[in-house]
Amino acid sequence: MEPAPSAAVLLERARALALVFAAEAAESERLRRPTDAAIEALRRSDIPRMLVASGYGGPELDADAFVEVGLALGEGDASLAWISTFYIMHNWMLCLFPEPFQKEILGRHGYVLAPAPVAPNGVAQPVEGGFRLNGRWQWGTGVMHADWVLVGARVPGAGPMPDFRFLALPRAEITVEDTWFVDGMCGTGSNDVRVDDAFVPEVRCVSMLAMSQGRTEGARLHRGGIYRTPMLPLLSLAAALPLVGQARAVVRGFQASMRERILYGSMQKQADKPAAQIRLARAEIEVRQAEELLRAVAAEIMALRDGASIADRARWTAMNAMAVDQSKRVIASLAEASGASAHFLSHPLQRALRDVNTGACHVVFDLDARLEMHGRTLLGLDPGGMT
Repeated sequence: MEPAPSAAVLLERARALALVFAAEAAESERLRRPTDAAIEALRRSDIPRMLVASGYGGPELDADAFVEVGLALGEGDASLAWISTFYIMHNWMLCLFPEPFQKEILGRHGYVLAPAPVAPNGVAQPVEGGFRLNGRWQWGTGVMHADWVLVGARVPGAGPMPDFRFLALPRAEITVEDTWFVDGMCGTGSNDVRVDDAFVPEVRCVSMLAMSQGRTEGARLHRGGIYRTPMLPLLSLAAALPLVGQARAVVRGFQASMRERILYGSMQKQADKPAAQIRLARAEIEVRQAEELLRAVAAEIMALRDGASIADRARWTAMNAMAVDQSKRVIASLAEASGASAHFLSHPLQRALRDVNTGACHVVFDLDARLEMHGRTLLGLDPGGMT
């Protein structure tokens, strides 16, 4: 195994990988999954192990490095960057499982490619030595090139409070159902996952509650503060980064096109129009604001970790949702100003518009719900939902 790369090295690799993603975006969309070339380039970059603990040869980087790498990847293609940031996130999750399983997977391979449908749609029936798992999950992001799969499930009869767990299975023990017919984020291949009566040893399970609080076995085993970080704010960062990064790329592309585009029916370049100049300036500032929101969340995560209050966690997820909403609106504004030619399928702007609109529909980006939770905590009330 190669020495763990630094944050600076991984950021440089992410910028190079974004060029590969841009080149593979159209074919990934056509296939409705990432191209093999895109995934092979991702594997070669070593980026998926950036949050893996140093004890397994990982760089053990933190949320600030995750933000910069995720934004850089997002500039290439939202779908392929989405796959990548979730692969990074899910290797972080593996560092929170019981130690024997960590050693089995991370000690042997350094990292794996694993989707992790979060919703506890399965039932894990306790049996001797583990569980019998059955269920079906939507949104299996990363499943088309998976080595392992993590799924959420309910353990029945565990007491008055629901017992939700993440359980890990080898790719061979799950069935992929071809359901990913969508109008945006097509290249993620986020098909449904089904498990039929699979045995999962106890050692391949971790409590969702402990993960949501940053208090798993991994938090005790590893020195890095990243392993004491509550799950949901980090999950919403993983989902936000590709969308904000793609908005950054759209602003840059619009800026370049303005210098060349001659407005229909005139001899005037769009760059000479004050209205277009104002729109570009507004978009550039708004994307910068979105980036800074994500950086602020990362900084607060690193400062507070498992000491964060429910109000802190509600604020973080609301800030991430706000950054995504702002990015979505920036792309829509620039698409509106780019003329009908931007809607040819050969133009990357139409894909960016569809991808970011679709990605913004992730449950963690329900802006009304996230702002309501944040507002409730500002008033000393229970947030009324998961933070």
